[in-house]
Amino acid sequence: MEDVYIEVNVLPGTSAKEIKCNLGSKQISLSVKGQEMFKGKLFGSTIEDEATWTLEDKKLIRISLMKTSREAGNCWTSLLEGEYCADPLVQEQMQKKLTLERFQRENPGFDFSGANISGNYAGGGPDFSNLGK
Repeated sequence: MEDVYIEVNVLPGTSAKEIKCNLGSKQISLSVKGQEMFKGKLFGSTIEDEATWTLEDKKLIRISLMKTSREAGNCWTSLLEGEYCADPLVQEQMQKKLTLERFQRENPGFDFSGANISGNYAGGGPDFSNLGK
């Protein structure tokens, strides 16, 4: 996946002035009304200038980060190093989805929309770039 999306529920009526969100290329922190929600080193690096956060309906913070490495195999296992790890089943489904997306980009004449993948899909799947050479 090329982007990372984070959603944080906050107390209804929260104002943007009560939020402190620092989005760096390798670090992130979020505090609401002086209470730290999370802080730490991101699992991977992001493009700092592309990071945004919004407060929706005064009760939901949405943070959007764009990964610097946008390859199919760059599926983060957690948000922060050692924290907020993805469920292993969700991680497996993300790897499969990314691998199929990569196959679609590499083979635009084929339709992979109904495809199911099994086998070597971790890390973006097999590398076929040397075939036919």
